[in-house]
Amino acid sequence: MPSPDARRLLLVGLLGIVSSGCRDKDVPPPPPATAESPAAAPSTKRVVGPLSDADAKALKTMNDRMKSYLEIHTKLEAGLPELPKDPSPEQIDKNQRLFEQKMRAARASAKRGEIFTPEAETVIKRLLAAVFTTSQGKELMASIMDEYPAGLKLTVNGRYPDAIPVSTVPPEILQTLPKLPEDMEYRFIGRHMILLDTHAHVIADLIENALPKL
Repeated sequence: MPSPDARRLLLVGLLGIVSSGCRDKDVPPPPPATAESPAAAPSTKRVVGPLSDADAKALKTMNDRMKSYLEIHTKLEAGLPELPKDPSPEQIDKNQRLFEQKMRAARASAKRGEIFTPEAETVIKRLLAAVFTTSQGKELMASIMDEYPAGLKLTVNGRYPDAIPVSTVPPEILQTLPKLPEDMEYRFIGRHMILLDTHAHVIADLIENALPKL
């Protein structure tokens, strides 16, 4: 049977192990690498690789304009007639087109660059150029250009053309661009990048010739 002194030493050792384990649990995990583009990251941080202070400041101008747009979006969306529990395609389409009309009326004077500010556009074009100069650049470009209908005219605050499908954006590009809020998506039509309000089906803004020439 161990002596009292030995029992005390054993008890101290066990308490030290327990205390150490508790401290380990209290230590927060290290933040994810920037390249992982965590879902909770601020939009100015959702970029593969670090952003300079100047680039973050430039993208913040876009974020501020986006907030103003979303205030209008949210207010008008809340005033739409409530759809039934199991709406028909016709009811959904009618509701969406009503929302489109309201958004376009509220932004009747909208023009290019109101959300994609000149400062943000410069940064975004440079980030996109970096993606397309990789070994996958030509393949990515081909996947986008395949869905491009020639001669299509795009208008800020106009309806996304019903004649063409909503294009998909390769994940390599989504990881590079600033994260967008719900109901807003990046889309490409040819070399142009549009900011699509998916509920209103409206082109909120666009960057002409956003993609580099390869």
